[in-house]
Amino acid sequence: MGHGHWDDNAYAAARTFRAAKGISDFGYTSATHGRPAAEWKAHPSLDPHGVVARECRDSDEHADSTPIAVLFDVTGSMGQVPRIMQRKLGKLHGLIKRRGYLSDPQVLFGGIGDADSDRVPLQVGQFESDNRMDEQLRDIFLEGNGGGQKSESYELAAYFMARHVETDAWTKRGRKGYLFLIGDELNKPRLEAKHVKRIIGDDLGGQDVDPASVYRELARRWHVFFVLPKQSHYFDDPEIGDHWRGLLGQNFLKLEDPGAVCELIAATIGLEERVVDLDQALVDLAEVGSGDESRSVGKALQKVGSRAVATSAAPPALDGPDDVSLV
Repeated sequence: MGHGHWDDNAYAAARTFRAAKGISDFGYTSATHGRPAAEWKAHPSLDPHGVVARECRDSDEHADSTPIAVLFDVTGSMGQVPRIMQRKLGKLHGLIKRRGYLSDPQVLFGGIGDADSDRVPLQVGQFESDNRMDEQLRDIFLEGNGGGQKSESYELAAYFMARHVETDAWTKRGRKGYLFLIGDELNKPRLEAKHVKRIIGDDLGGQDVDPASVYRELARRWHVFFVLPKQSHYFDDPEIGDHWRGLLGQNFLKLEDPGAVCELIAATIGLEERVVDLDQALVDLAEVGSGDESRSVGKALQKVGSRAVATSAAPPALDGPDDVSLV
């Protein structure tokens, strides 16, 4: 894990082969939906239960590893996002590395559902730097349900990332990783201890946790962003924006073109790393053939691109006592 290099030709050849043979890009989803719902479960490589830590480590090939985690809502309203991610994965990697935004990115993918109603409410893969990231993405189960309560279990994913990820970027260099949550609803009102026990395996002693506490802990080691793509059900609902701005400040991003999600991630990292300003990031997008997407990216990043200091620390208004210590 974390070894090797991304190969555009191998990625394109694999896609061409699957298309020619009529094989789904998301074969695990197709196979799982063909079984009774009682048998649905996460692919073994993405099951978070019992995982001590997902790791992003340095190696001889990648001496300056930087973790990038992309966890997206896989409930019904967000079904196209992972397919868009898979289609543009090579462009994401190319933008980040070939444009010099990061030297050694390692990418992890995951899926978020509803712990109250879904059979597979959380999936978290491993950090990869080669074409295994494509395999990991295609093994995510796109359950397509959700509970209809205007909330999904984002706080459960945030807890996993705060407690079950180890990175050399942080332990050796004190550098934060990048976490992008992509969805369209609210966090659950509480991180429920019973969900943590059942889905991840941790015992919180029966004590539920305020989600704000989890995001405060997460922000110490991660630049955390929430992306709300258009065409999702709650894109124009002000409650969604207020909720996420309250947790993440300016790192709540509204994206008018869902097809620009890869470009948005790459440009955001370029800005945070101060490798490019917003104008140059949009030029870079145009030069890799993403001119149409650049308009939505520019609009989404107007506030991020204009701030003087790159930071994603939780806003001061969130300071307060934690319900439990997460470290």
